[in-house]
Amino acid sequence: MLTFFESLGQSVITALEYIGGLAILLWETIVYAFEGGVRISLTLFQMSFLGVNSLLIVLLTTTFAGMVISLQLAHVAVTYGVSNIVGGGVALAMTRELGPMLTAIVVAGRAGSAITAEIGSMKVTEQIDALVCMAVSPIKYLVCPRVVACLLMLPLLTLFSDVSGLVGGSFVAEVSAGIPQEVFFDSVRRMTQMEDVYKGLFKSVIFGVQIALVSSQQGLHAGRGAAGVGQATTGAVVISMIIVFITNYFMTAWLFPII
Repeated sequence: MLTFFESLGQSVITALEYIGGLAILLWETIVYAFEGGVRISLTLFQMSFLGVNSLLIVLLTTTFAGMVISLQLAHVAVTYGVSNIVGGGVALAMTRELGPMLTAIVVAGRAGSAITAEIGSMKVTEQIDALVCMAVSPIKYLVCPRVVACLLMLPLLTLFSDVSGLVGGSFVAEVSAGIPQEVFFDSVRRMTQMEDVYKGLFKSVIFGVQIALVSSQQGLHAGRGAAGVGQATTGAVVISMIIVFITNYFMTAWLFPII
């Protein structure tokens, strides 16, 4: 029994230390960003690498997500004679939840792992130590551009996700349930407000910062050798997804309260 409580306490301490490390990394990133420490060229490159190169897989994922939601809603709606709410249901699901969530998960799996692998490889090969010896802050040079890139690109990717999910949903609603696209998009206009879109985009901003910070933190603390980099990369993806899911619940409860 004593061993159980010791391991539990150690796990809690480790989690708190990790959260504290993320908070310190976030603070240092904000300080460097407001001091003008973000290099535009590096940031643009990271925006292309982390954002633009993730667009295709994001569109593929969210299009089929919208199609699945539409398929389920259309069958239920036709059964109960409320087919004029399918479009609004898909739009609310995409803008509030699926758009930001699925985009964050895809980016965490693709871009987050790349961030960790790149920074971790630099740590293992002592390139980060070389930066420190040249009086260049690794956080300023490596972390800031990636955090800013994720912060800017994830909302844009989320917008594409929302649109692609609606397009896929309208196609499935018409093919599987005979709901005309005019009825589908009229339901979208009636049931969805711009506030839903803005709040979903705000979620994606938070998710982008979290993914970049966790991935960078994992890379900066990667173990020795290829095995250490691999473990750090796996940990970055898993931890990012867990944090995104937990954060999404609390943000949904805050942004979309039950009246």
